Amino acid sequence: MVKERKILVVEDGPVDLKVLHHLLSQTALFTPILCTCYKEAEDKLAHSGEEYFAAIVDLNLPDAPNGEIVDLILSRRIPCVVLTGNFDDNLRLRLLNKGVLDYITKDSRYSFNHVIKVIERLNRNQGVKVLVAEDSSTSRLFIRILLEQYCFNVVEAENGQAALAKLEEDSDIRMLIADYNMPLVNGYDLVRMLRYNSRFQDLVIIGLSAEGDNTLSAKFIKAGANDFLKKPFYHEEFHCRVIHSLEAQEMLETIRNLANIDPLTKLKNRRCLFEEGELLLSDNASDVSLAMFDIDHFKQVNDTYGHQVGDSLLESVGREFIDAFPGVLLGRFGGEEFCVVAKVAGQELQDKVNAFLETLRLKEFTEGKIRLAFSVGICSDKVDTFEELIRIAEQNLHEAKCSGRDRIVASF
Repeated sequence: MVKERKILVVEDGPVDLKVLHHLLSQTALFTPILCTCYKEAEDKLAHSGEEYFAAIVDLNLPDAPNGEIVDLILSRRIPCVVLTGNFDDNLRLRLLNKGVLDYITKDSRYSFNHVIKVIERLNRNQGVKVLVAEDSSTSRLFIRILLEQYCFNVVEAENGQAALAKLEEDSDIRMLIADYNMPLVNGYDLVRMLRYNSRFQDLVIIGLSAEGDNTLSAKFIKAGANDFLKKPFYHEEFHCRVIHSLEAQEMLETIRNLANIDPLTKLKNRRCLFEEGELLLSDNASDVSLAMFDIDHFKQVNDTYGHQVGDSLLESVGREFIDAFPGVLLGRFGGEEFCVVAKVAGQELQDKVNAFLETLRLKEFTEGKIRLAFSVGICSDKVDTFEELIRIAEQNLHEAKCSGRDRIVASF
């Protein structure tokens, strides 16, 4: 279950308060808690016992006209976004140095949308792990503080060699921030090494340096870095660069998923299944086995309950496959047919399929209306192409259906 995020909104303008309430309420994840003055916010923080994910505050409140609300929010360690009608550059710098996430002026409708984007970004950052590779402990601490303000999960490495080791052991790291001048392996060489390895093609990399001429940034980016920052940098620029690079990579991943993922079941589509299956088969050092599943009598589900229920059923089946077969290639072959491709011997895959089918037989789908049975064809024969592996599995699946359904036919 997704955890509810309570957002404290402190704003004395009724129109602005209504707009923020509306925008926050459009996302089911956020629950706005509204206050119109400092005292009301203080009481909620002191007595409600609520845990607030973030706060959006106006600087000029009737009972706190000089931004006192910011100190109150930050004293409770709540991420704070300032939304104000007054632009004061010196005040903005002071507030950002205090730890305010952003200082946004109410100069257009976009200002309110920008506030919501900051809060949504905070929420997405909860699951993003960032590795900071920097030999200076002072710089590492400074960068860690900046990243943790935006709710990133931070890992540290004191040199390029240690950074390589951490990246190898932790596949959840999505971003690397690397200083240029490090012992053992410098930041530039680290970037080059990582980009030679296809495993790290989606890793977001930002280079840093306090030295070198203007060509160093070009060297980093040509080597494969997403961006480069010259030290010393101001933390507002740092946050903008980090978020921009991360969102650009997320956009690429979204486009790739649209091309490779079946939107209904969230499994690989047929084209991607063949591409990745061929790559698995090209590794002659490992056995490759394929199981092809067909939902028995699925047409009756559509005829009886309608295609909307049928689609809901397929979506549920996709989740069952993802839960039951982690770390293997899963695909929707077409219609109600699914594929599991694993680098295991045929008997091992058959045992896993049997256990999976036994679990599914005990479950009821679409609010208890439907129980499922599957016919399955398995092939782990030594073949030259993935297409041949598919063909034999399909023959075995056809035999399972002709023999009465709800059974497995395998060839090893």
